[in-house]
Amino acid sequence: MFKNILIANRGEIALRVIRAAKELGIRTTAVYSEADSDSMHVQLADDAICIGPSSSADSYLNMERIMSAAEIANVDAIHPGYGFLSENPHFAELCESCEIAFIGPSAAVIAMMGDKNRARETAVKYGIPVTPGSTGLVEEGEALEVASQIGYPVMIKATAGGGGRGMRPALNQAAFMSAFHAARNEAQACFGCPDVYIEKLVENPHHVEFQIAADSQGGVIQLGERDCSMQRRNQKIIEETPSPLLSEDLRKRMAEASETLVRGIGYENCGTIEYLVDDDENFYFMEMNTRIQVEHPITEEVRGCDLIKEQIRIASGEPLSTHVLNSEPRGHSIECRINAEDPYNNFAPSPGKITLFYAPGGRGVRVDTHIYSGYTVPPHYDSMIAKLIVTGATREIAIARMLRSLNEFVIRGIKTTIPFQMSILKHAAFRTGKYNIAWVEKFLASQPDPPELPDIELEDE
Repeated sequence: MFKNILIANRGEIALRVIRAAKELGIRTTAVYSEADSDSMHVQLADDAICIGPSSSADSYLNMERIMSAAEIANVDAIHPGYGFLSENPHFAELCESCEIAFIGPSAAVIAMMGDKNRARETAVKYGIPVTPGSTGLVEEGEALEVASQIGYPVMIKATAGGGGRGMRPALNQAAFMSAFHAARNEAQACFGCPDVYIEKLVENPHHVEFQIAADSQGGVIQLGERDCSMQRRNQKIIEETPSPLLSEDLRKRMAEASETLVRGIGYENCGTIEYLVDDDENFYFMEMNTRIQVEHPITEEVRGCDLIKEQIRIASGEPLSTHVLNSEPRGHSIECRINAEDPYNNFAPSPGKITLFYAPGGRGVRVDTHIYSGYTVPPHYDSMIAKLIVTGATREIAIARMLRSLNEFVIRGIKTTIPFQMSILKHAAFRTGKYNIAWVEKFLASQPDPPELPDIELEDE
């Protein structure tokens, strides 16, 4: 087992890794930018090293500075978390060349599945359904012809994309070229690569992903699905497991497809395979995330496992835990991503000082966060500041528990998505599970004003 792990990330995921490592008896080293000097992960790690100024490019995305910190701290492993360098094959390769374990799959597998076009080709190789699309990357001169051959509507996607970036729909030929250029420009800005491919747009589908784990001894398991259809502009807002959409037959078929792909590519560590599902129970491979997902806690809650610990164990050469291999789903879990945004002002970012923070509690309630009263949310990074996870024996109990918990959650000094998420959970479409990836945008258009929330009296020192 490792002796010292460096966490190449920030915020709640850095804190999450620190806690898992400490329970395994492993020393932790945090890295941080100047903007994060007061962040909780810096305080709770055994060591902390500043790696640069506030800009991500000069800190959390700077491989040279992270590797220098790893050398100074004499670590034997690096956990990348999610985002930043977590799916960068060059970073994984750099770790390998420095004889530092990368807590994730191999650089070769990251490169294969991180390239969305190659990932589609790989899925086809193993018999996984994919939406009709281009056979490779599409250049500007051929784009219109390729789109016409596929048939509108189409989706233009960045091959190096992730997190909903570099994606644009085109419903007809008139809208195509502007969407094509927009996707390429965003891909270049976000990933440094403008390459795109085109696929048939499945209109108003459901977004369902399967959690997988695989060790170096041939152990492979799928740990069930998460429904991530509740999203805005391809950014997830609320996730739940199990999905209210899937029949047992569809769940079995998707689970088998996920395990087939994982075994076929020789994947090791935790990962997620994402699918689009239509109302006729057809499912299509979308992409594979070769890292831990933001929404992994809901799987942990219904499966009774710790996926971060499993990542560490697998990377150290140990087999999957027996209790993970034998786990069965129990109950229902929902996660709300709490963002520092104003949902009633076009989701404008809302950085600033948190003047009062009170987290909900009680049975079946979990809060993963790095913020606290007096903490200043910096403007330089992703707006997610907390994850509220609730679990209940049934979906109805979980929804009621989430509403109660959101009502208890107090974050003052900045705007958050809490009131918007409360209004979603109260809606009949969510309560009946009859929603898809287009639902939030339509709901938002019909809810121009924030709902009234009770005034919770708490003294602010």
